[in-house]
Amino acid sequence: MANINDFFHSKNNVDEISEDDRKKAFGYLDSVKAFAKTTYKSIYIIDYEKKGFEYVSDNPLFLCGHTAEEVKEMGYSFYFNHVSESDLALLLKINTIGFDFYEEIPVENRKNYTISYDFHLKNNEGKEILINQKLTPLFLTKEGKIWKALCIISLSSEQTSGNIKIFNTGDDKVYKYNLEKSFWETTEKIKLTSREKEILRFSIRGFAINEIAKVLFVSPDTIKFHRRKLFEKLGVVNISEAISYATNNQLI
Repeated sequence: MANINDFFHSKNNVDEISEDDRKKAFGYLDSVKAFAKTTYKSIYIIDYEKKGFEYVSDNPLFLCGHTAEEVKEMGYSFYFNHVSESDLALLLKINTIGFDFYEEIPVENRKNYTISYDFHLKNNEGKEILINQKLTPLFLTKEGKIWKALCIISLSSEQTSGNIKIFNTGDDKVYKYNLEKSFWETTEKIKLTSREKEILRFSIRGFAINEIAKVLFVSPDTIKFHRRKLFEKLGVVNISEAISYATNNQLI
């Protein structure tokens, strides 16, 4: 039977942090808390030395009826309480393959990589929501072990759990994990046109079609045309799904 220690891979054991490393991390949480106030997403800081959460932002949608402080104290037992057995097994699988992948990356590049995946959370009413979770290393030990990581949670644009991907900042390659065949596949990021990106950015700000058309000095029909092409390209049916997909896959 799985237990909390299974979330902490033997390849990433963090037993001792140098004084220099602790000084580098001093005061960083102030910036994280400021960022958390500006987004609808939920922010976690994972501490691999203490094997728990150092910080959890206050976001009721993703806390399953708990306060942020309660989830922080629960740590990884939160997942055992609010994730189904099948998705919990998936999370443990992602933990293993993720750290195996990071082991192959040069230490100096490891903070440039982000792993993204989807799983279901069961709220306090017993209803499941599919969420996307992204994890990026914040601080590494001298040996390249992940000491602290930033975890960002949002609603998923996908239909099922899994969808395991690793992105490298500034690289158009996407590494996707094939769960059926148990290996990583390399693909290229979907490329959006400048017009599609503009439409997404204005839509994120709440602009309607007519408002976007006015700002861009084109007709509403032109905006509708580009939106249809955007939806086809992303495999979505509305602008909300398009925004979610584009942000979750780092397309804008």
